[in-house]
Amino acid sequence: MFSAAMWGAVAGSSLVLGALLGIYKDIPNKVSAFVMAFGTGVLIGAATFELLSDAVRDGGIIYPSLGFLIGATLFIVAELIISKKGGQERKRSKENPSSHSGMAIFIGTIIDAIPESVIIGVSLLENQSVSWVIVIAIFISNFPEGLSSSIGFKKDGYKKGRILFLWLVVMVLSSVSALLGYALIDPTSTKVITTIGAFAAGGIFAMVSSTMLPEAFEEGGPIVGYVSALGLLSALILTYFE
Repeated sequence: MFSAAMWGAVAGSSLVLGALLGIYKDIPNKVSAFVMAFGTGVLIGAATFELLSDAVRDGGIIYPSLGFLIGATLFIVAELIISKKGGQERKRSKENPSSHSGMAIFIGTIIDAIPESVIIGVSLLENQSVSWVIVIAIFISNFPEGLSSSIGFKKDGYKKGRILFLWLVVMVLSSVSALLGYALIDPTSTKVITTIGAFAAGGIFAMVSSTMLPEAFEEGGPIVGYVSALGLLSALILTYFE
């Protein structure tokens, strides 16, 4: 149980690392673009090789398909709502183009972080060991989120200590979500576990398609396609040796 909480905190810790860099360092946009591109590949691999394939293998096609579509739909709906409030840049590493959007970015990050962390707990239920692919994928994808969000908070006038406190809160929420995913979900309920896994996969695909990959290409150019492919290959290798 406590292992789930620990790995949830590890996955969420990159938000704090990204925030620290955003507060104290100026990161070139191209470097962040490569990080996002690689993270995109790893996330797609994790969603495909770990979440979807396991869900279909264990639960058939109907419930995973429904879970996948619901996950993608809910992410897009949340994205539309957040975008109207200025949080559309939360996955981006460039300076925040909208004033007073720091809190909207923070709320959007929580929407992303909680279901991702629940899946870490679910992976422990399924395999009795953490899915390295999922943890690494979440860790990488969270980094540019914390980076860009801290820039937004600074432009909104937040003090450095308060910014770090907010991201530490998200890291704790990630840990608790992973713990709850492990403690509250019945490991014998194949339909529930496979639907949740597919739900997360749908949200991941919608997220990388609408946020991370477009920004990576915009800032890094065509080479990000190759970097993303390396991320996907890395996910495949991690899955093979898991």
